[in-house]
Amino acid sequence: MKNELRDTPVLPMTAEEMDRLGWEALDVILVSGDAYVDSPHIGVAVIGRVLLAAGYRVGIIAQPDPESAGDICRLGEPALFWGVTGGCVDSMVANYTASGKRRRRDDMTHGGVNDRRPDRAAIVYTNLIRRHFKGTRPIVLGGIEASLRRVSHYDAWTGRVRRSILFDAKADLLVYGMGEKSVLEIAACLAEGRPVTNVRGICTIGREVPSGDQDPMGPCIELPSHEEVSRDRDAFARMFTTFYEHSDPFTARRLCQRQDTRFLIQNPPQPPLSPEELDRICELPYTRSCHPSCRKAGRVAALDTIRFSIGTHRGCYGECRFCAITVHQGRHVVSRSPDSILREACSFERHPDFKGIIPDVGGPTANMYGFECGLKAVRGACADKACLFPRVCKHLEVDHGPQIRLLRALRALPHVRKVFIGSGLRYDLILHDRKHGREYLEEVLRFHTSGQLKIAPEHVAEHVLALMGKPGVERLEAFLRLFDELNRTNPQKAFLTYYLMAAHPGSSLDDMRRLSDFAGTRMKVLPEQVQIFTPTPSTFSTLMYHTGTDPFSGEELFVERSVRGKVLQKTTVTGGTN
Repeated sequence: MKNELRDTPVLPMTAEEMDRLGWEALDVILVSGDAYVDSPHIGVAVIGRVLLAAGYRVGIIAQPDPESAGDICRLGEPALFWGVTGGCVDSMVANYTASGKRRRRDDMTHGGVNDRRPDRAAIVYTNLIRRHFKGTRPIVLGGIEASLRRVSHYDAWTGRVRRSILFDAKADLLVYGMGEKSVLEIAACLAEGRPVTNVRGICTIGREVPSGDQDPMGPCIELPSHEEVSRDRDAFARMFTTFYEHSDPFTARRLCQRQDTRFLIQNPPQPPLSPEELDRICELPYTRSCHPSCRKAGRVAALDTIRFSIGTHRGCYGECRFCAITVHQGRHVVSRSPDSILREACSFERHPDFKGIIPDVGGPTANMYGFECGLKAVRGACADKACLFPRVCKHLEVDHGPQIRLLRALRALPHVRKVFIGSGLRYDLILHDRKHGREYLEEVLRFHTSGQLKIAPEHVAEHVLALMGKPGVERLEAFLRLFDELNRTNPQKAFLTYYLMAAHPGSSLDDMRRLSDFAGTRMKVLPEQVQIFTPTPSTFSTLMYHTGTDPFSGEELFVERSVRGKVLQKTTVTGGTN
């Protein structure tokens, strides 16, 4: 089958589509908990396109029925490997709210009804493959669900420490982080009959700890065993701290952890992509739509936001302690070239659904484009301090100039009517940039908001902000003064949308009352965007939730664990709306 916009095949989803491509068999079959949307913002589509560009025959099975053979068997068996992902979001986060209610809607499912993705999707899909393909090709787990659950981890939905998902799923390999390089190396090794054990960015299962003499990556660091961390919270804290310390590709060592009678072996991360590599991946010929064979199943709501959005960079050096981006994408920010971004924007003109609106230009945080710490690129991220907390590091040369020039170039394109920044902004970076920070905010307010600008202070209680790794309230106060000053002369008045958090470890009901008072007197809003903290695997905030202790000071913390108490913290700020 040929894509109707370009003479480029989309990944086949049926045997008939394989026949139209002239493919008798596939090298790789990707299985996903999401609907198949061919977009640079969707991980499984990126992996499929990267493999396709390298010459591999790739197919995809989206949201297979776990109760029958019909879906999982329709493409046959791959020659090299199966790739399994729960989707763009951990399946338990996708299926349940922070208060434990089943989500009714799913923006990554056709029709929007949350009835296609099973709980613990990566495990379910791997078992489905094993059930219908005995002794099959290797099964490789990937995506954020696998990445964040790769070592023993606290699971909030069961209230216990679960072992590595690689063992629970009984898969063969696990790719963590942004997996393009790792997946290409795995495919090449399997095609050539070479072992994959020394590919960076993967986890494997071994019978013993690799010795220093045999290990080209140096001596392996052994983490406390799964049995130990399951019963001892201090051991869990030591395990997680060591795990996190070895997440930087420049300094990380190989890690191992006894899970049962066998060991999880985690190789060091892949180095960050170069800007040129990221350009090539983002400019692959994505159709920016659902697969044609699935369109009749209904609309995928996520497309409304991502179809014509442009990712300008990867990674985040913010290290908010409740956020998994650092563990998954890394602390190194890699920015695309302006030429590549402009080429992507120009390609929209050929798309029949493009109406001249680019809804977002950004990344995990919009205003981290175009600058990084020069020291980090040489020796890796600092082990003893963060880039932005408790204050912006002097070695991070914050400069919004490149993004200002990029935004001006985008809105000068003749077929572009409006360019928005839909991603959140770090207001501490704007304040820190004495040269271009004010100019950047003026530019954004005048040209690049739909009337609302998103920021994420999360809280105002200083001790809670410190636990979150967020800037102090004085930075928020300073930004609000700057915003008010610029907004007075703005032809079209803008408003701030605040992302706030309830029930983070350390946050009490009194702290939420202080947040509510601040919102009413200083923000002058009744906040709507208040989320209850969700203890997702592999974050420091989840470590605090599980242990009830601040891992940096050793002090005990108040942790709200009851659903009623969490909801009360939220409604204290929202005025009673849940």
